[in-house]
Amino acid sequence: MTSIRRRLLLWLFAGLTLSTVLAAVAVYLRARTEAQDLFDYQLQLMAAAFPNQGFGLATAPPSEVPDEDNLVVVEIWDANGAQVYLSRPGASAPEGADLGFSTVRTPRGDWRVYSTVVGNNVVQVSQPTRARDELAAGLALRTILPLLILVPVLMALSWLTVGRGLKPLTAVASAVDRRSADDLEPLPDRGLPREVRPLVAALNDLLVRLGRALSAQRSFIADAAHELRTPLTAVRLQTQLAERAATDDERLAAFAQLRSGVERAARLVEQLLAFARNEPDAAEQPLATVDLTDVARQVVVEQAPIAEAKQIDLGLSGSETVSVRGEREALRVMLGNLVDNAIRYTPAAGAVDVEVGRDGARAYVAVTDTGPGIPPAERERVFGRFYRHGTGDAEGSGLGLAIVRRIAQRHGAEIALADGPGGRGLKVVVRFPAV
Repeated sequence: MTSIRRRLLLWLFAGLTLSTVLAAVAVYLRARTEAQDLFDYQLQLMAAAFPNQGFGLATAPPSEVPDEDNLVVVEIWDANGAQVYLSRPGASAPEGADLGFSTVRTPRGDWRVYSTVVGNNVVQVSQPTRARDELAAGLALRTILPLLILVPVLMALSWLTVGRGLKPLTAVASAVDRRSADDLEPLPDRGLPREVRPLVAALNDLLVRLGRALSAQRSFIADAAHELRTPLTAVRLQTQLAERAATDDERLAAFAQLRSGVERAARLVEQLLAFARNEPDAAEQPLATVDLTDVARQVVVEQAPIAEAKQIDLGLSGSETVSVRGEREALRVMLGNLVDNAIRYTPAAGAVDVEVGRDGARAYVAVTDTGPGIPPAERERVFGRFYRHGTGDAEGSGLGLAIVRRIAQRHGAEIALADGPGGRGLKVVVRFPAV
């Protein structure tokens, strides 16, 4: 599992280590260069310290060779080229080097040599480079030692700083973890860093939407239970009447009423499922181009037997192909509920007309009936769940127009109610956004 703390510390430690290494290398090279310059200056001072005077002959070399790692050899030649002084007899110092600074190779290693003219003499001061390198390295290491000691301290401070920086996230996580399933109060955001507040704001917004969804769900379940109680009670009573029927005619009448009750309960369950599937938070299918005319034709064919049984003239007008962006099955359910409501509330020998067309760039579908209509004062209320208009078929569930509005909202469509032609009946128009 990815850890923000581990990732931050990894990058901080890597950056700190790399920076320290680069700084240490730079300091080491600089200190070493300065140490070399200092040793060269020391050689110059030693050469200048010898007076302009005569010297005796050089001493004979000893039997033992001195340690050359920690020595400085001084040689002096007179104007005739004779060696008149040797500070370390037996040392393998180079002879006859060029004037000034030079590095000379010998069988026993490299030497740093400085030669200069002092009076009538040539003075040469030599030092093994190995000794100089060791002294320079020691000086450079002592220079970067405080920086190396500081690295663990900086790492510890980084650890503490990252921990304190992530503490608000831990506090928010703990506050959420302590919540019960019913506690949807907003999380406090006082004293939180600016970077954490968007997270808390998003969580609070989620809690608000979750609270609305749970409230709507509880309300829907309560309303559904209340609405199902009546048809189920009727089915139970009609079953008892069928059991107590003494004659075949009574039994057939009871079974007919039982069948009607079962059909009413089945329709109510279907509409409840359709309403739940079209809730705003329900999973939505991807939108596609849908032939609205073909959907209307399918709905008219499905509803034709019901309309014929009530002697209602059900027709479809508009032959051109009208396409919209939407979900075909949801549009079929929406239009099916509009036509079903129109047939239910239209008296026998009435008419229901379905029209599909375009109003400029916008597509629309309209369902017009010759029923009692809906007064303007109630036209907004009929979109509520389980609300039944006071006229017409009392067997309605009060969910039809609620389902229609849900589906229209999902498609970005507008729905409007108006009087039918001549002020008679009801006309429902759904206008879709321009494709």
